[in-house]
Order: sequence, then structure tokens, then C-alpha cells
Amino acid sequence: MEENKFLNTAPKKTNGFKKFLGWFTFLVILFGGFFFWWHYLYVFGEGVKSGELNYVVKKGNVFKTYEGKLIQAGLRSKAIGSVQSYEFEFSVTNDSIANILMNNSGNYFDLHYQEFKGTLPWRGFSVYIVDKIISMKPIDR
Repeated sequence: MEENKFLNTAPKKTNGFKKFLGWFTFLVILFGGFFFWWHYLYVFGEGVKSGELNYVVKKGNVFKTYEGKLIQAGLRSKAIGSVQSYEFEFSVTNDSIANILMNNSGNYFDLHYQEFKGTLPWRGFSVYIVDKIISMKPIDR
């Protein structure tokens, strides 16, 4: 009687390297997802900045984002013998907030912002994202 070589009913052994590769891939994806969340989506800090709105512009090559600058009261010196004002550069993701800021440039604003550890191209160039206008006052000149 001839033995059939194709009907093997013994349980298959699992390949140790394939098991290791599967766990390694899972851990790399898990760590990569955690790093992406921590670096780009986790709100590291938030606060309020006040000052005179210098400008807000919409710019970018592929992703058009709103970028702005707020001039704060006070002076600082980066180098000896020079004087420079405090500047807060920020991005805005909300179109309606950006339009209000663009139409009222030169006024005094209190802006609420969120700080992230990294920037995303569609979110703007800055790690500071303005998400709320707390108050706006015209500047008497």
C-alpha cells in the first residue's frame, strides 16, 4: 500500500520568526501611532495672548493656511544693544475667526490659543493655533 504524502494530519508548527515579526510590526505601529498623537494632536499647552494685531494672511503652496502676528506690549533684547518688541506668531484653522482678524487688523485683541509640539501642513506653520477671540478693542491713536 502506497502512503499518501499530501494528507498530513499532524498539527503545523508555528514559525518563530513569523510570530516575532508579527509582534514587532504591531509594536512599531502602536508606538508610531502614539508618537503621532503625542507630537501632533495632543494639546501641550493653552493660554491667552494680548496685543495689537499686526497682520493675518492666507498663504501656502499646497495647503493654504492663515498665519498671523500679534505685537505685545513691552520690549526685549535678543542681542546686546538692540531693542525689539514681543511678537506672537500664530496660525488660525477656523475661517470665520481668520476673517474677523483680517477685517480688524491694528486693533487690540485677547486671543486664546492651543500649543502643540509639532506642526502639520494643513494646520499651519506655527505650533500656536488660535481657536478663540476673547475680546477686541480699537486702539486710540
